[in-house]
Amino acid sequence: MNPQQPVSYNSAPGGGAKNTVIMILLVVLLVASLGFGAWAYSQIQSYKNDSDKKIAAALAANKTALTKEAQDNFDKTNTKPFVGSSTYGSVSFNYPKTWSAYVDTTSASEPINAYFHPDQVPGINGSTAYALRVELVSNDYSQIVQQFNGNLTQRTVTSKAYLPPKLNGVANVQPGLLFSGQINSRDQTQRGTLLVIKVRDKTLEISTQSNSYLNDFTNVILASLSFAP
Repeated sequence: MNPQQPVSYNSAPGGGAKNTVIMILLVVLLVASLGFGAWAYSQIQSYKNDSDKKIAAALAANKTALTKEAQDNFDKTNTKPFVGSSTYGSVSFNYPKTWSAYVDTTSASEPINAYFHPDQVPGINGSTAYALRVELVSNDYSQIVQQFNGNLTQRTVTSKAYLPPKLNGVANVQPGLLFSGQINSRDQTQRGTLLVIKVRDKTLEISTQSNSYLNDFTNVILASLSFAP
């Protein structure tokens, strides 16, 4: 009797190749899954970023609207308007209701000669630092500006180009000069702020002669200043 031959358990032909193909497919599927996951995550992040931007833009627009509404309500409640003659450019601005005004419009060479001050307007021949002084004069713009050359050299005055917000983008309106410091040549102790700007063939000088009124001058008067070029 022949001894029993050992039984062979070799895999079927081609089994190794099949395993390799399966492994490759699994790797491809894994890579594809990772790629899809990364793409989906990026889409979610992009959507979130877009949503955040839209929300931020909406909040900013709402804040702007609320700010404008608050400013409008403030203007209606706490200020009153000044409107000059249409013949001379309809110079207009708002000023605090608690201020009184003395306005002279009788001179053709100086169509507006005005003084504004809290409560009562002091005598115009005194040395009062007025809360607001407004002059529309026939003097040439460059001539008025040149009067401050010495002060600028001595650094008792600073200057910068300035265009009132309401006139931004209006055709035929050029920025003026905003002077700060010793703006009153008759009283060197006064410190204030003066805007010199062309209005048609004339020059508008509008100033506060005391820094005590600078907040109202900047945020109420200059903020509302307008004229027809």
